[in-house]
Amino acid sequence: MPNSSSLTQFLLLAFTDRRELQLLHFWLFLAISLAALLANGLILSAVACDHHLHTPMGFFLLNLSLTDLGSISTTVPKAMHNSLWNTTTISYMGCAAQFFFFLFFITAEFSLLTIMCYDRYVAICKPLHYGTLLGSRACAHMAAAAWATGFLNALLHAANTFSLPLCQGNALGQFFCEIPHILKLSCSHSGYLREIGLMVVIACLGFSCFIFIVFSYVQIFRAVLRIPSQQGRHKAFSTCLPHLAVVSLFVSTATFAHLKPPSISCPSLDLVLSVLYSVVPPALNPFIYSLRNQELKDAMRKMMTGWFSGAIKCQFSGV
Repeated sequence: MPNSSSLTQFLLLAFTDRRELQLLHFWLFLAISLAALLANGLILSAVACDHHLHTPMGFFLLNLSLTDLGSISTTVPKAMHNSLWNTTTISYMGCAAQFFFFLFFITAEFSLLTIMCYDRYVAICKPLHYGTLLGSRACAHMAAAAWATGFLNALLHAANTFSLPLCQGNALGQFFCEIPHILKLSCSHSGYLREIGLMVVIACLGFSCFIFIVFSYVQIFRAVLRIPSQQGRHKAFSTCLPHLAVVSLFVSTATFAHLKPPSISCPSLDLVLSVLYSVVPPALNPFIYSLRNQELKDAMRKMMTGWFSGAIKCQFSGV
């Protein structure tokens, strides 16, 4: 078995050995990634160009779209390459980079979702203090803290994980480089325990964020139910439902993928779950937010109309 000093590449888990299904996975991943790039790109352009969306929620939504673009760009291209060229290899440095950036974007995304929950809490439960608590400087500091948290978490895990001696082969049971599957290749008991301890600390912090989200939504729903008019309650709920749906999708799929009972674990199920929490959310998040946000839909419609009219004018002027 090679050790980490002589290891030059890892073997990723293939979705299937049949060539027809490999090509089907390539086209499916291509469609999902293009949808994610287009949808998140539209949100970025709409928030940047429309002054009506220059709000704290618009600012955090812009940052969320950046994390979605980053996370799906980290894992999907290599999976598409392997499916297209019928290979499973990834270089040692490529695996380390993929490991770092995926953890960076995922951690930053969960931090941003926690901050966005705080935004909804202040908007509904403390509306008179909204401008004070969520001013431009406060929003910038919170977004910077989310990105810094993602960077620090990814750096600590990457530095510790890839310093461990690996002597259990180089086959990863996953289609991208992830902590649990790399740890299975380690032969250092102390390093393994150190990484497990680091994961426990990060899990406790993540659980604290989750408890904060749950507590905030309990307070939000209590405040909404006290609104006398049905129209007011509906409007308040409509601003919270997209965020709640995104958090539920993110937390439920990731939690079940990593904490499911060993008795129901199998490679095909693990692959499906990993796709559900690493690939699907970045593509669905923009659609979830745009469905219930009328200002965002209007801005995107206005922007696309301007693009189409500009293209038609250019075409006719060329003729």
